[in-house]
Amino acid sequence: MGPRSTALRSLAPDLSRGIMLLLIALVHASVFRAAWADGDGAGYAVSDTFDRILSCLVTLFADDRGFALFAGLFGYGVAQIYLRSTAEGREWPVVRALVRRRGRWLMVIGLLHTVLLAFGDILSVYGLVALLLAGALRLSGRKLLSRAFAWLTVGTLVYSAGVPMLYQVLSGDGAVPLTPLDDLTYRLGWPLMIPLVIGTTVFPFLIGIWAARKRLLDEPEPHRAFLRKVAVFGIAGTALGGLPYALINTGVISDASPMAYIGAYWLNLVASYAGGFGYAAVIALVAIRLGQRRGPVVTALVATGQRSMTCYLLQSVAWMGLGAPYLLGLGNTMPDVVALGMGVAVWVSTVLVADWMRRRGIRGPAEVVYRKLTYGKAYDAAPRQPEPATVGG
Repeated sequence: MGPRSTALRSLAPDLSRGIMLLLIALVHASVFRAAWADGDGAGYAVSDTFDRILSCLVTLFADDRGFALFAGLFGYGVAQIYLRSTAEGREWPVVRALVRRRGRWLMVIGLLHTVLLAFGDILSVYGLVALLLAGALRLSGRKLLSRAFAWLTVGTLVYSAGVPMLYQVLSGDGAVPLTPLDDLTYRLGWPLMIPLVIGTTVFPFLIGIWAARKRLLDEPEPHRAFLRKVAVFGIAGTALGGLPYALINTGVISDASPMAYIGAYWLNLVASYAGGFGYAAVIALVAIRLGQRRGPVVTALVATGQRSMTCYLLQSVAWMGLGAPYLLGLGNTMPDVVALGMGVAVWVSTVLVADWMRRRGIRGPAEVVYRKLTYGKAYDAAPRQPEPATVGG
């Protein structure tokens, strides 16, 4: 049992992953800039009205939204593996072992990512979720949704209450990590955060499994009406739900009590799921509109989505090189508007790299390593039909 050829993949999931990486780049740009400026990744260092407006928009439409979308897509992908494997006649113990093996190796890659590059790795979280919740693939639709919303309730409350306190512990006196050793010490605190982050990841992961059963992204046309509702209510909900936290985070509201801050933080977190699902619905609707047409932009974004792990890791390399005080050290010298522009530039760079790989028939290096570790000899025997250089107009 090997991985599916890239030539057989649907448009919407890969297009979603490619666009999702832009949201992650925007958030990381501001978070890393703040962390290297004052040692605390919370909040934005707004310097004028324009800066404040942009930072508010990032909070409303990007903050945690990309991660919610990514977690949902991860669940969707795991469910696709299960559905495809069972359709091929694989028995459940074999499929479960595959899912858990993928989870274990994803944890290893994520922990290496943490040690070498970045605090806040999500790969290790997703790996642990796959390892612990492989059994969710066999739940009925009713049980899947009921457990998902139970995790939504409990996980978000625990995370919202615990993360601000844990960040204070990890950041210590708020000093900027000026040396590689200081930075490494700070990054090694990330595993303490993982249990809290898992609590916020299970909900979109389970919803992703449910969506894969409905084939919402693989076959969006029959679900057009439902996707429109998710898009409208999801994006409207993410803006309204994120507004209190955006006003606090950008300093418009400067005297919020600790309880008010936690409440706004929780509401923004819940709203981020609505935004992530809303974005996925919009992209699925765009995929319907595109049909078989593939212009250069869509083709490049799909190539990025097919190499999402590689591009995610490349972003971390860029932030380390650009922002760390012991390297280029740009993180403590720029306003948020410049940081956001740099975030867009980093994302565009990864899109160009991914498209260059596509044109030369090169798979993402991280994906190659991950799948070799997961599938072994079956991966080497998998079909390698190259993607066409251009498809459609």
